Amino acid sequence: MSSVSYLVTPEPARAVAVSAVIPCLNEEDALAICIQKAMRSFAELGVEGEVVVADNGSTDRSVQIAQSLGARVVHERRKGYGSALLRGICESRGEIIVMADADDSYDWSAIAPFVRKVREGYDLVMGNRFRGDIRPGAMPKLHRYFGNPILSLIARIAFRTEIGDFHCGMRAFTRGAFERMQMRTTGMEFATEMVASAAHQRLRITEIPVVLHRDKRTRPPHLRSFRDGWRHLRFILTYAPDHLYLIPGAVMLMAGLLLEATLARGPVTIGGLYVGVHFVALGALLALMGFNIINLGVLAKTLMAQRYSGLRSRTVAFVRRRFSLELGLIAGFVLIVAGTATDAAMAAHWVLRYGAPMDSTVHLAFVATTAVVLGVNLLCTSFLLNMILAGDAPDHAM
Repeated sequence: MSSVSYLVTPEPARAVAVSAVIPCLNEEDALAICIQKAMRSFAELGVEGEVVVADNGSTDRSVQIAQSLGARVVHERRKGYGSALLRGICESRGEIIVMADADDSYDWSAIAPFVRKVREGYDLVMGNRFRGDIRPGAMPKLHRYFGNPILSLIARIAFRTEIGDFHCGMRAFTRGAFERMQMRTTGMEFATEMVASAAHQRLRITEIPVVLHRDKRTRPPHLRSFRDGWRHLRFILTYAPDHLYLIPGAVMLMAGLLLEATLARGPVTIGGLYVGVHFVALGALLALMGFNIINLGVLAKTLMAQRYSGLRSRTVAFVRRRFSLELGLIAGFVLIVAGTATDAAMAAHWVLRYGAPMDSTVHLAFVATTAVVLGVNLLCTSFLLNMILAGDAPDHAM
């Protein structure tokens, strides 16, 4: 995922209340319809509006059509749906921004409900195609019954929001809200990032029903089901460290430590089942994996807090308050010393007994070795976390 940043300070030419931003890449078939509908909507709303066409390298007549109809065309050479929208939004002048596609699949004459919701105090107003209507042939069955519902469900869980249609392309927001979102993605995952960032920033979000029509393109769509679906899923997983790292890591660590604590002195029988050394090995595996995954989660959340200013995270706040390099080093050394001392005692016992079998201490050896490895990991992680926090500003969040 590449990163793009623009300065969202368009030069004021006239007072514009609403900007309609349309990403465009060879959209000559329906672009004129969209521009005309948007302009009629401004007149019906009684507002000063503008249509900004963000051209992403069209080779057809799209640019000429937009200019002939009075739209303002801005050019973005960096390819991608997100790149075009970033350029168009940042070049727009309105305090309220409405975005939708250029293929007439979303009805640009129906922007009034979006504008009204923003004026009611919402920061981001999303369209919801599943609460509205999806006309025959407007959405492939794979997207309608599997892709969109599954990805939206995962995103709702990951970002703790009730939005039902994360990928609806028609939405409205204020300029101030967009600046707080700090958008960075350049591809189709831009749609997911906007809702995720708005949720992280505690912006007011709502949905309204929209109708999705069959598009009027005569060329194949830019959307690629599996490629772009994976980009959405990749973004969700990357920016949901609680679910990707912390929760699974905590479960593994607790399960591993419980197994090792139960079996440290030797095998046990539970409900007639013999639980022996193999389960100690499993406990060591779970404990080590869980600890390392939690470490990665803490680092991921700390990096996110640096990348997206203003996010709130209890984990990051706790680390900033409680963590110090010295404390991490002491804890790591304690684990290393405890594990090494235990191993040394068993080795001394083995020497004193002239190499006699020591099968009874195998369980304890696993526990001691786990402690040493955890201690080494903690030492290394403490240095890395200290380096990240040293360059971090004090009150970021997630």
